[in-house]
Formats: sequence, C-alpha cells, structure tokens
Amino acid sequence: MRACDEVGIDERLRELESRLRGPARLRTELIREVRDSLDDATEAYREAGLPARDAERRAVADFGTPAELAPAYQAELAAGALRGLSRRALVIAVLLTAGGDLTWRGSSWSGGPPPPAGYQLLAGSMNGIWLVVAGMALAALSFGAWAARRGRAATTVGRLLGWGLTGALVVGAVAGVALFAWSVALWDAALTWPPMIIGAVLAGAAHFALFRASRSWLVAAR
Repeated sequence: MRACDEVGIDERLRELESRLRGPARLRTELIREVRDSLDDATEAYREAGLPARDAERRAVADFGTPAELAPAYQAELAAGALRGLSRRALVIAVLLTAGGDLTWRGSSWSGGPPPPAGYQLLAGSMNGIWLVVAGMALAALSFGAWAARRGRAATTVGRLLGWGLTGALVVGAVAGVALFAWSVALWDAALTWPPMIIGAVLAGAAHFALFRASRSWLVAAR
C-alpha cells in the first residue's frame, strides 16, 4: 500500500465528504453508502486473514483516493438535487396553476372596470409560465430516470434542463411578485381580501421552498 493510503475509514470519509457539495440529506446518504461498502470490504479482508487495522487500510486503499472518487459522487449529488427540485417544482406548478385565480374570485373589485391591458397580459401569462415550469420539471425527471437506467449520473442535457427549469422558476417568481404588487396598486381592498392574503402567504412559502431547492442544485452542479 502507498503511505498516503494508510488511513482509516473515518478519515477517508471525512476527506471525501469535504470535497462534496449538495443537499445535506443526500450527501449524508451517499457517505453512509460508501461506509457500508468499505465496511464490507474490510470484513472480507479480515475473513481472508488480515489483521483488523490492515484490513481496513487495504479496503480504503483499494477503494480509491478522494480526488478519484469525488467527481462521480458529485455527479450523483447533482442528479439527486435536480430530481428533488423537479419534483417540488412540478407539485407547486400544478397547485399554483389550479389555485391562482381563486385569490380574487368574488372580490369587491372583480365586477368593476377591467384592469389595464398590461395587467391582463401579465395575469394571463401566469398559467403559461407555470405550465412551462411543469413541462421542464417533467422533462428533467424523465431524462434523469433514463440516464440513471444507463448509469449516467450527470450529462450535458441534464444540466441544460436544470438551468432551463431554474430560469423558468425565476421568471415565475418575478412575474408573481409583479402581479401581486400591481394588484395592490390597482385595488386597495386587495390587502384585506382574505383569499388574496392566504394566496400570498402560500405562494411565498412555495417560492422559498423552490429557492432552497434551486440553490441546492446550483451548488451541486457547479
């Protein structure tokens, strides 16, 4: 064994984990899988007659260095982060598309003069934006499943889908904030209309969840 490989499992796992970026839960699961593999290899060497410490060092040495292992595991983290983002985006896109109009139906201003043409255009575009988000999320999930079946954790197409989904989410967030602010500017009663308040709170929570998931994917894919 090389001297640089004469380290134990715990030390090697710490070295590997320090090189990985991505969602904490996924990173923890991945490191646990690596530990299980190293434990199994160590046990096999012990059964072959090596002392416990030598068996552990031999298993670590055979497994590879952190520099050799990190790229493949980082690709797995990026793929997992994109799956999480895509699932969350798909669910939220469906909910916002289905419930967006409910925030103003029956309001005191809904039967008054129509809003400006620009407002109507922005309001009408919201469903389209979230349908694009849903489509991008479905495409990312489908391609991720296809790539996983072929042992490809990360590909250029997957990264492009991730960037496209993230961009669509940014557009959706900006458009949503603009529409809400414009609504309040046009109708003072919007600030006291319960469905509007509830919708704003739920949409804010959804966008925060999407921001965290997007950030995790960007960090893992960087």
